[in-house]
Amino acid sequence: MQIDRFSELILSANELVILSHTNPDGDAIGSVVAMKRFLTLQGKQSTIIIPNKHPEYLSFLDPDGEMLVYKENRKRAENIIRSCDLILALDFNQLSRIDELEPIVRESLSHKVLVDHHPSPEKGPFDLVFSETEISSNCELLYWLFNSYRNGEMPLEVAEPLYVGMMTDTNNFANSVLASTFKMASNLIEAGVDKERLQHLVFGGFNESRMRLMGHLLSEKMTILPEFEAGFIMLSKEDQERFSFSEGDSEGFVNIPLSIKGINISALFTESEGVVRVSLRSSNDFSVNKMARRFFNGGGHERASGGKLFIPFDQVADYFMESLNICIEEYRNEQI
Repeated sequence: MQIDRFSELILSANELVILSHTNPDGDAIGSVVAMKRFLTLQGKQSTIIIPNKHPEYLSFLDPDGEMLVYKENRKRAENIIRSCDLILALDFNQLSRIDELEPIVRESLSHKVLVDHHPSPEKGPFDLVFSETEISSNCELLYWLFNSYRNGEMPLEVAEPLYVGMMTDTNNFANSVLASTFKMASNLIEAGVDKERLQHLVFGGFNESRMRLMGHLLSEKMTILPEFEAGFIMLSKEDQERFSFSEGDSEGFVNIPLSIKGINISALFTESEGVVRVSLRSSNDFSVNKMARRFFNGGGHERASGGKLFIPFDQVADYFMESLNICIEEYRNEQI
């Protein structure tokens, strides 16, 4: 019934908008690109709108620069959203995840569809919701949706961005991998996906300054807390300026402390204008989702979450250790 309703909404729409979240990652960009190419095959014109620029290493998915970045062209993006008759929201569970675009989308009278893999989706504004948390990525959810819609046929132009999103959100098959994920990967390779090429484009697409930044952070800005089995990295605006930081350069940094023996919890704190962006990861059953919701104005998956802090950057480390102490004590009591 959901597939039928999805088909009806697409067929009846004339102007379609595809959205994803602020600071889009590989899964977000893979999702919107795959959706646009999927719609093109249905003979539908659509516009991708993202709140801010995607990381440079994902530019190969948008070689002609067709994505509309809201912060760079606000008026045009607003007009397109207000005039469209179908909005497809991908890879975010709350409209707050699109920041300044939120009120414009809420005010829109168009039909709205949500496709997401995060917990606790905001269902109220949407006519149709595809929500599944026990899945590797939003691109995997889209894969099974498209697979049902097209009876297993998966054109290469759609398969490639889906593979990129799944590959990046699992950290190259290191986490959140299920049997269905390997089925998807196998089927996409059979469809013609060159996984070595995509891996090189994604994981070999960083510049020299990003590599030097990573070395600096590991040497000077990573703190290990063995008593908590945790580690964290601090990325200040000063370091960003020194190493010519661009959005996306810190992709994967939060996972690095988890490579250290005995470390099961990791955090990355990135200083931005008026806010500190928070990324949290765990490699055991410690819920960083609960921690993000309680202490960091955020949420996400049990082992991969994010949030924001509105305190001075030099107070973040102490705040993290205090919150970690509380959460670890509660976690250990639950294990008894």
